[in-house]
Amino acid sequence: MDHHVIQIFFFIFSGAAVLASVALFSRQPLLVAYIALGATLGPHGLGWVTDVDLIGQIASIGIIFLLFLLGLDMQPQALMRVLKQVTHITLISSLLFASIGYAIAYIFNYSFIECLIIGTAMMFSSTIIGIKLLPTTALHHRHSGELMVGMLLMQDFLAIFVLLLLISDISGGAGMLQLGRSLVALPLLIGGSVLMVRFVLQPLFSRFDRIGEYVFLLAIGWCLGVAELAEHIGLSREIGAFIAGISIATSPIAQYIALNLKPLRDFFLILFFFSLGGGFDLSLIPHIILPAAVLAATMLIIKPLIYRYLLRTHSETEKLSWDIGFRLGQNSEFSLLIAYIALNTQLIGNNASHLIQAAAIITFLISSYIVILNFPSPIALSDRLRRD
Repeated sequence: MDHHVIQIFFFIFSGAAVLASVALFSRQPLLVAYIALGATLGPHGLGWVTDVDLIGQIASIGIIFLLFLLGLDMQPQALMRVLKQVTHITLISSLLFASIGYAIAYIFNYSFIECLIIGTAMMFSSTIIGIKLLPTTALHHRHSGELMVGMLLMQDFLAIFVLLLLISDISGGAGMLQLGRSLVALPLLIGGSVLMVRFVLQPLFSRFDRIGEYVFLLAIGWCLGVAELAEHIGLSREIGAFIAGISIATSPIAQYIALNLKPLRDFFLILFFFSLGGGFDLSLIPHIILPAAVLAATMLIIKPLIYRYLLRTHSETEKLSWDIGFRLGQNSEFSLLIAYIALNTQLIGNNASHLIQAAAIITFLISSYIVILNFPSPIALSDRLRRD
């Protein structure tokens, strides 16, 4: 192996281990540490890692596995029951957040398409922060956990749809034609995947389920196979991976697959967030700091208020409504993904992409502190609030 690649991996993972330790001691989300490391070591920082494009290409595998695992976690029956409770709350709140984000971007003179994408990136809350800071007892056994998971899953569906639109590049007639082909190809891929799982994968899993290595290999092969097929029929690898996950979500072995794939997913996601940080041009901070601060502050204030109001109209208690509102009061890791894909498809410029990323990072930091200082969580600073 090229020693240059080994050195890059040394900088990334050894550096990530150090900064992750600092992040945990200071109660910060780990992905912020990875982004900060990329910005520090990347070409716009110390310049120790200059081949960020190579890292980004490798890191895209992490996004594929992330969406595959999201699909694996979506049990159709339980999903439908929970989504019935939160669909209107999620849709109304997402529309309001997108409109506010659009308005702020418009005030700062971004283009129409950039305003749309900036607004869209404001729709979602962080699954990583929301779930990680929720006590396990609430996550699995309480109504608050059920509501939060349902709202985050609904947002995941919206995010998948947004990614499909971005990857299809809907601007212009050719883009609309491509979107039309994608919408036709989508149900065909879903139907074919379901049949393949029922008649091929399920029998194979049942026959060789005791051979963990084979199950692991078959799951990865299925994920990447459907992802590549989706790319060839005009969708995307990410959408294909999501469909691959959903198609085997009802299998008894789905949770075993998810458990075993998470370390591999995390490996590539560290690279993904590092590449995001590495591509963050620190010289642009003076140009985006004001709109980023305004956007982040507005979302930190408005999201808890809107969630609280909508949950109260849903007959939830005042305490629960504020609790969920503040836990979902930040932007999402999907915002970073939207910024990454929109920039790569040339729908937005560098400034707009950096604005979305900066606003997301600010909300990650401040929202995390709000939760651990005021609400029960596994890493709360107060013994009174610490709940495993």
